[in-house]
Amino acid sequence: MRATAEKTRPSLFWLLAVFVVPFVSYTAKIRIRGEQKLPRDGAFVLAPNHYSEYDPLIVALAVWRLGRAPRFMAKESLFNVPVLGWALRRTGMVPVARATTLAAAKQTISQSKELARHGRGVIVYPEGTLTRDPALWPMRGKSGAVRLALAGDIPLIPMAQWGTQEIMGRYQKGLSLWPPRRKVEVLIGDPIDLSDLKHRKGSHSAMVEATDRLMAAVTALLEELRGEKAPAERWNPADHGQKETGRLDS
Repeated sequence: MRATAEKTRPSLFWLLAVFVVPFVSYTAKIRIRGEQKLPRDGAFVLAPNHYSEYDPLIVALAVWRLGRAPRFMAKESLFNVPVLGWALRRTGMVPVARATTLAAAKQTISQSKELARHGRGVIVYPEGTLTRDPALWPMRGKSGAVRLALAGDIPLIPMAQWGTQEIMGRYQKGLSLWPPRRKVEVLIGDPIDLSDLKHRKGSHSAMVEATDRLMAAVTALLEELRGEKAPAERWNPADHGQKETGRLDS
């Protein structure tokens, strides 16, 4: 695949790639399908499933291989950490703060405009944290990804990946490095059609409906990768007395 301008343009990502790409390639043999569905240029919101602390590196490498810079949403407090904050800003990571609904809405609009202005993509985990589903299926989603997409009329693209749990299981301490190059499959889906919700993108009902569509699409992709059906009802931590700590959106 021909390299994109975003990947060939000198940036801090080059330095990161020198260290990250060889290491992740040692741990995982990544097969990507649906690569043509990730835009070659322009803004996008990519929404993958999340069940391992290691899968952000898998997703990042997949996006990098497809010619785009892997930018994530990160807690705003991290941007104040010396060196780390500088690196986050220089690579165009998107800060997200715990804020009131009004402040969060204003921040989302500002972030969407920034992504569209610079033609950047961002990776947003719609579950907000590692899934609590015992079988590692996607659980109930949060609205952060769809809010970002709707606010800037940006393509919202679902993604599923499977196999990372063989390298690092959920809540596992450390990596399983032997045997190397565990098989990991990545599947990218068609952009979610949200056109009918644009006229009421500020309403709660629209956010819920859009999030349901996204989570259904991510789950369907994971079903294809796993070759089995997900439970009819999506896992809701609140129904099981679990806290959704570590989330980056709401």
